[in-house]
Amino acid sequence: MAYKHESVERLVKAIFAHAGSDDREASIIARHLVEANLVGHDSHGVIRVPSYIDWMGKGQVVANQHASVVFENDAIAVIDGNFGFGQVVGEEAMEIGIAKAKKSGVAVTALRNAGHIGRIGDWALMATDQKLISVHWVNTSGAGILVAPFGGSDRRLSANPMAAGIPVDGGEPIVMDLSTCVIAEGKIKVALNKGVEVPENAIIDGHGNPTRDPNAFYADPVGAILPIAGHKGYALSVVCEVLAGALSGGHCSHPDNPNAKGVTNGMFTLLLDPAKFVGGSAYAEEMERFVKWVKASPPITPGGEILMPGDPESRTKADRLANGLPLDDKTWNQLLDTAGQVGLSQAEIMELVA
Repeated sequence: MAYKHESVERLVKAIFAHAGSDDREASIIARHLVEANLVGHDSHGVIRVPSYIDWMGKGQVVANQHASVVFENDAIAVIDGNFGFGQVVGEEAMEIGIAKAKKSGVAVTALRNAGHIGRIGDWALMATDQKLISVHWVNTSGAGILVAPFGGSDRRLSANPMAAGIPVDGGEPIVMDLSTCVIAEGKIKVALNKGVEVPENAIIDGHGNPTRDPNAFYADPVGAILPIAGHKGYALSVVCEVLAGALSGGHCSHPDNPNAKGVTNGMFTLLLDPAKFVGGSAYAEEMERFVKWVKASPPITPGGEILMPGDPESRTKADRLANGLPLDDKTWNQLLDTAGQVGLSQAEIMELVA
């Protein structure tokens, strides 16, 4: 069933407000989660609400925390998220990096001890909105270990997503947003809720055997996700661990980390101001020429179209803004159950989603 995004956002905001978040925090979390659904990344959308509330209750993520700078100079900032909600401390870390990049032309930020920071493409878009290029590497230091190394049979790495944002004057930004593993864990949850199988060659069961059954991933012993493109994805994942884990001070994936009790993200971000590298209109003209060249390739499928990274999300968002968010019954009911658990009455819920 499809739901108005405004109604879903109101409900999610109210859930976090009743759970202990202040108004600003509840608004930021709700906006980011619903935005993930709007662009088609349902695995990082409102399906996460029950988990976030559960982690909050267990003290694995702490309400109303803010990012604090541990070290900085003109181009570098090492930032501690203080185990606050990733949507909040992620925005604050990006604001610090953006200000430095606009002043110096380049900035590097290393964020540690952030709660789950959601869809990484959001941070790339924050940069492109300011006409900056950005590249992001993310890891999870402990509880988010989900991925088998190439040739391995159990979980040793986190999902380790990467993202990049490239501004394009007069056009949609180019946004790369991908995981270094075959499938996001949230998409396994989506498949589980929908009662469907995951794609082939995406996960293995707890004995190292290939499977398409999402239940096998959560069985005892637990299964694992495979890296993309075999050894190539594995290599990218290792780089994510080093940049987001070791350099941030938030640790690489390891069950014995002091912050391994919860899903704690690190994010290493590089920000670049194209105007400081190539003056005048040179960058804009080159990007226009390049995009036209790539998109002019004759499609293999008759009537097909060449899209740039980020185009599918933009089109999905336009469709869902017009036609609503498609949420399966299990996800919607879990959202309603969570609302009740934090103290929202049935009448209040119905008013919020009207």
